[in-house]
Amino acid sequence: MATTITTPFLLLLVLFILINSISIPSFSCPLHQKQALLNIKSNFTTFFNVSPSDFDPFQSWSPNSDCCSWSRVSCSESATVTRLNFSNIMPSYHNPASAFFDIFTPLFHIRSLEKLDISSNYLVGEVPGDGFRNLTQLHHFDLSFNGFNGSIPYQIFRLTNLRYLDTSLNSFEGKLGPEIGKLQNLESLHLIRNSLTGNIPEEIGNLTKLRRLNLAANHFSGGIPCSIASMKDLEEVDFTFNSLSMKIPTGIGGLPNITILALQDNELTGPIPASIQNLSTLVTLRLQNNKLSGEIPTRIFNITTLNYFSIGGKESKLIWNNKAKIFSKGRLTEISMPSCEISGQIPEWISSNTRLQYLDLSGNKLEGPFPNWLAEMDLNTIILFHNKLTGSIPQHLFESTQLHVLHLSRNNFSGELPENIGNATDMEYLMLSGNNFSGQIPISISNMWDLKLLDLSTNKFSGDNFPDFSNNFNLIYLDVSYNKFSGKILTNFPPFIEVLYLGGNEFSGHLPWNLRKLLSLKHLDLHDNNITGYFQDPRSSSFSLGNNSFIGFIPTTISNFTNVRILDLSGNKLTGSIPLEIANLTRMIEPPIHMSTSGSIFDDTRRIRGSYFGNYVRFDIEDLIVNWKNNFQGISSHSLDIYSLLDLSNNRISGGIPASLGNLKSLKVLNISNNMISGHIPLSFGNLKGIESLDLSHNKISGSIPKSLEKLDGLGILDVSNNKLTGKIPMGGHMSTMDDSKYFVNNSGLCGMQVKITCPEDIPPLEGREEPEDDEKLSWIFWVGTWIGFPIGFFSSILIMGYFLNFLLLFKLW
Repeated sequence: MATTITTPFLLLLVLFILINSISIPSFSCPLHQKQALLNIKSNFTTFFNVSPSDFDPFQSWSPNSDCCSWSRVSCSESATVTRLNFSNIMPSYHNPASAFFDIFTPLFHIRSLEKLDISSNYLVGEVPGDGFRNLTQLHHFDLSFNGFNGSIPYQIFRLTNLRYLDTSLNSFEGKLGPEIGKLQNLESLHLIRNSLTGNIPEEIGNLTKLRRLNLAANHFSGGIPCSIASMKDLEEVDFTFNSLSMKIPTGIGGLPNITILALQDNELTGPIPASIQNLSTLVTLRLQNNKLSGEIPTRIFNITTLNYFSIGGKESKLIWNNKAKIFSKGRLTEISMPSCEISGQIPEWISSNTRLQYLDLSGNKLEGPFPNWLAEMDLNTIILFHNKLTGSIPQHLFESTQLHVLHLSRNNFSGELPENIGNATDMEYLMLSGNNFSGQIPISISNMWDLKLLDLSTNKFSGDNFPDFSNNFNLIYLDVSYNKFSGKILTNFPPFIEVLYLGGNEFSGHLPWNLRKLLSLKHLDLHDNNITGYFQDPRSSSFSLGNNSFIGFIPTTISNFTNVRILDLSGNKLTGSIPLEIANLTRMIEPPIHMSTSGSIFDDTRRIRGSYFGNYVRFDIEDLIVNWKNNFQGISSHSLDIYSLLDLSNNRISGGIPASLGNLKSLKVLNISNNMISGHIPLSFGNLKGIESLDLSHNKISGSIPKSLEKLDGLGILDVSNNKLTGKIPMGGHMSTMDDSKYFVNNSGLCGMQVKITCPEDIPPLEGREEPEDDEKLSWIFWVGTWIGFPIGFFSSILIMGYFLNFLLLFKLW
């Protein structure tokens, strides 16, 4: 029987054959790209010794799967790798700053790469440039938040397809060359917080598509290039924290799309261009801390989009027109106008800005009371220090749940603090120093759980009932110095306190032992109180206990104070000798590693609208009083960790000066004056490389001043007066500039230029260098005369005697 094949079946068969005959492409990534990525994974796991239980950002990267399906990898429709996101992949448990870019060098084989992000890792070293010649398709490159150094590879500036480049928060150095102008497709350029130097090249004006330009926190100098006026697409310009000088180009006022113009903390001069008032889209204007001059244009406040406004500052010569009528549009979130010559009462037009959060009118000439309308505005930050404001603080101010910063120091406020002060529970920084506040500190102040810094110094607060801060875990800076507090030293301190200033009060009794429990304590000041008992270690890196009544010896265990950089025991009743162990204070031997303290608790930097440097509060408080260069002055809170001082003056210390003190090479000040110290000045003092002031006066020191002191280039004051020193005062090096005789008076026999007494060895001969030759001639004539005169005189005597004998004989005959 013949088999009949139906038409539908034949159609299905044909369709099946056709489908199977069509070549369907494979959508897996190319093998060489997969291998490059696997090499990156191998480099990572080998370098960090990653185990299966560890965090592994490449866990899904299997040789048996398509690399386009792996995490942190994106591919195009044709299955080629186009995007790699390696941001924040370094394991947090590993020691930071130890990996190099070499881990990622296999990616240079992926020529189709368009976006590469290796930000927020701990990568260090230089970035290799040669491989970038392969990445011609790259349009997004982010290597920010690492530790790269060296120069930015010039090969990067040949990637003409780049639209986004971010090298921020690294340590790149060198100049930004004209090759930057070749990146004509660039839309965002961020080089924030590096060490780039030189001028901003005029070629940057070639980047006509650029919308965001951020060069903040580098070392750029020179002027802002005038070519910036041609960059009409610019929306954000941030040049803050550089060394830019000269005038602001008027062409900046012709950028129609600008929203952020941040030029603060430079050295710009001249007036504010009137053209800036025409920037109708401006949201942020920051010109603070420059050297600008002239009258502040008030029409700026007519810009309806303006939210953030900062001007004036420490070196500014700008002047505010106090008669101007301001019609603010009420949109301002920030008003910062320090040192702008604003006088009279706090301007009431500020109250129309109902969105206001930040107000800084410090360093002006404001008078009158703290206005009630300001207390009711519910601001985040109020900074009015260094004015002439009077009266009391309104109670309503502390009912705010938004107030974080209140800085009213150096005014003429008076009265008692409101009892409800503790209701401002979100307060972080409260500074009321340098006023006339009196009474007790309200107990409720300890309810400020978020408080980090409290400064009530230099007022008239009194009493012995002090608030209990033992549960304030955030409070790390407490200053109540220069008031009238009495009673025993407090014991209810914050557990993590770092800076504690109690000097200039009337505290009495012994130093409490519980200070040793404050393991975070770095700086302790108890000078000018009535504290008694034996000196003990308070476990801090600097402490001032001067002008109290401590007794006994300086303990030999002082060598255990390994963190001490500032030690002031002056003005007590200490006896005995200077222990040899004092020369083992490690922090006084080694120079400081960091010469700045930026980023400390006294800096409050906020990021606003994409800018890394928004409004910021820097609290520079000088309250650690020391005797430096014969003047009592305060050490800035920012300098405490880089300053080294040893002051044992005005005690009853005897014995000699240990030669080992010469090991303290980091010392800036050494003062052992007004004691009963004897012996000689050690030759080793010539090793005190960092010394600026050396005071040995009013002791019983004898011998000569060592010539080794001539090597001390930084020595500004050497006081050896009122001792028993003799000999010539050294003249070499910096010693030749010390011509003030008061630092050398009342010694037994000092001589030299400094005291205007000629030393015996410096007295010239009476008749010059030929005097010895003349003496020899006189001596020869004398001896020749003697030899000639002797025989003549002898025979003459015989003749004379014979004559007289004959004369006598004749007389006898008569």
